[in-house]
Amino acid sequence: MSQYHFCIDRCSKALVALGANQTSKLGAPAATINFALSYLRLSANTIVRSSRLYSTPCFPAGYGPDYVNAAAEISFKGGSSELLALLHSIEVIFGRVRGERWGKRVLDADLIAFGTQVLPDLYTYKKWRDLPISDQMLQTPDQLILPHPRLQDRAFVLRPLMDLVPDWVHPVSGLKIKEIYAQLPPKDRAEVKLILERA
Repeated sequence: MSQYHFCIDRCSKALVALGANQTSKLGAPAATINFALSYLRLSANTIVRSSRLYSTPCFPAGYGPDYVNAAAEISFKGGSSELLALLHSIEVIFGRVRGERWGKRVLDADLIAFGTQVLPDLYTYKKWRDLPISDQMLQTPDQLILPHPRLQDRAFVLRPLMDLVPDWVHPVSGLKIKEIYAQLPPKDRAEVKLILERA
């Protein structure tokens, strides 16, 4: 039996972003994301609401084929570190090998937010949020940073979240997802294209 129990009360709402741009053992990126969502439902023994699927150019440009992206909202009974470990285990099952900072992925499952937690503290969060792009490509945090420090920059995360939680309020900026999304450059928003109605 799973160590994660069905949520009746005392559960945290967590936001997860998924992406893939390489074929996995289970198929093309869209199929991989659907299988990963099913595995997440079973492993966490909880309800998972998922967004539609979107196609997005690989970032940075030229690092690989276009991505398929989606988002999920789950009610999770456990801590943020437990959920992160679960997401990492699912990536491994689908063939993810950690190494290159950005680029090709058979599956990327990122913990975007966990309730209203700001981890490990506000100072560290802001440090990683404000890191220049050149440093982002070279540095990886050695601890969980929440909310995800690049959330406000990523149309491929924000657009799927718009399907699920447009009124979710960022615990640091105080802005809703729909307000953060509206602040993105029009070019960034236009690059994220709907490809399937539901993951």
